[in-house]
Amino acid sequence: MNCPAEKNTFIDKPFTFPAPAKINLFLHIVGQREDGYHNLETLFQFLDHSDTITLTTTQTKTIDLLTPISGVENEDNLIVKAARLLQEKAQSPFGVKISINKILPMGGGLGGGSSNAATILVALNVLWQCNLSTQVLADLGLSLGADVPIFVHGFAAFAQGVGEQLSQVEPLESWYLITKPECSISTQQVFTASDLPRNSAKLTDKSLETNDFINDCFHNDCQTLVIKHYPEVAKLLAWLIEYAPSRMTGTGACVFTRFSSQKEAFALQEKLPQGVSSFVARGLNKSPLSSVIAKLALNN
Repeated sequence: MNCPAEKNTFIDKPFTFPAPAKINLFLHIVGQREDGYHNLETLFQFLDHSDTITLTTTQTKTIDLLTPISGVENEDNLIVKAARLLQEKAQSPFGVKISINKILPMGGGLGGGSSNAATILVALNVLWQCNLSTQVLADLGLSLGADVPIFVHGFAAFAQGVGEQLSQVEPLESWYLITKPECSISTQQVFTASDLPRNSAKLTDKSLETNDFINDCFHNDCQTLVIKHYPEVAKLLAWLIEYAPSRMTGTGACVFTRFSSQKEAFALQEKLPQGVSSFVARGLNKSPLSSVIAKLALNN
């Protein structure tokens, strides 16, 4: 399935890849499945704000994470799990040294862990010369987490099922101020909460004909729960909404506030209350990882 080691021109050369953040422009929970998971309708868009991962292919099969994440055992890290999963699926003879510059907050709803895993799958598929299809990589990613496939496919999408059924869309590529109060939220705790809304009506095709998904027709069901139990998020969201359309992403705790210009986003950032971390980013309908991968494939 792969090329002989002596023909792999990527061996012992470091290559750096982005692992971008995502936001959920809306997130509707339309039911709970028998397996305990939830059926969702959500819209993913990427941000031009990324962790960066550097990979150096080796001729041994060792998966070596050089930059462990505090509090997370290497073997439990999605980065390592993704590399091992691909290695097994492709029966690759290669290994890799991995380092990550982590800037996306954990427990923020920006998909950092899933994005890291997807970048590993997509990048090592090229560096290890596995030649697996995007769909096969997405299927592998789904076994690691429901958000991994969107990062593998790399296009803004309306998602259904647990988040793996994707239809490409083109929402406005607005500017966003991303804010996070001093708290982190467990996705598992949100989705297992007894008071989580689980009965939103399914969207119609007509309701998806817009490219503006931050209006009263759309919402985030997780936000309804989080603002009841996390006063830090409730307070921040109430403050932001006074200035511009704002909504929590994913299961939180990050909130995005939309603007038509970068200048407006920076202006509000300067006014933020103390204790709120933030960054300004542009919404992207194509993952920055896609262009890096395409350039790498073209030059080799």
